[in-house]
Amino acid sequence: MKKQFKLADLDCANCAAKMEEAIKRIDGVNDASVSFMTQKMTVDADDARFEDIMKQVVKTCRKIEPDCTILQPF
Repeated sequence: MKKQFKLADLDCANCAAKMEEAIKRIDGVNDASVSFMTQKMTVDADDARFEDIMKQVVKTCRKIEPDCTILQPF
């Protein structure tokens, strides 16, 4: 399953790159991209475990960029 999310308060391109690399290392994630310019994140992950994987994604992103918020998919 591939979903795109809007990000709020992502402050720098370096943080976006760190978030992308960390998300790609999460078990069950097939691919991920985080764009500082568009403030969007795309996550391609295992359908059956998508909710659990997204919980890990949120925790991972908070460690790197505490002020960044992942908004609902669109």
